Amino acid sequence: MKVKDIMTREVVTVTPNTPVTEVANLMKNYNIGSVPVCEGNRVVGIITDRDIVLRDVAYGKNPSEVLARDVMTVGLTTINSDKDIHDAARLMAEKQIRRLPVVEDGRLVGMLALGDIAVTNRLHDDAGEALSDISKPNDIMF
Repeated sequence: MKVKDIMTREVVTVTPNTPVTEVANLMKNYNIGSVPVCEGNRVVGIITDRDIVLRDVAYGKNPSEVLARDVMTVGLTTINSDKDIHDAARLMAEKQIRRLPVVEDGRLVGMLALGDIAVTNRLHDDAGEALSDISKPNDIMF
């Protein structure tokens, strides 16, 4: 099974100049936890709900004055739509990520979430293994 077989094709995106309040409203309205940041059809970053909390709210910044570029994660890990879904699960586990932008020739064509893998019966074990690896605590002490 290929990534393109189970990825979400209709992806909500924002630009680097989108205010964080608009990003948060999109997350609420579409019940999603991440939004790719694109320039044209090229993905340049991603914003998660956690990014907003840790890079904006925790610093006491005003979300209506902060732009997507200020809180987005750059240096993304992406995957090609023709890759095997098992490769995607391994990549997610290795990089400890729950969401992968899916690209073709550098263009965003979809998103693959760990949940997409988990609901595919034949891939249930891969999803569990990936989640286990993703959820491993890092060495940061609070």
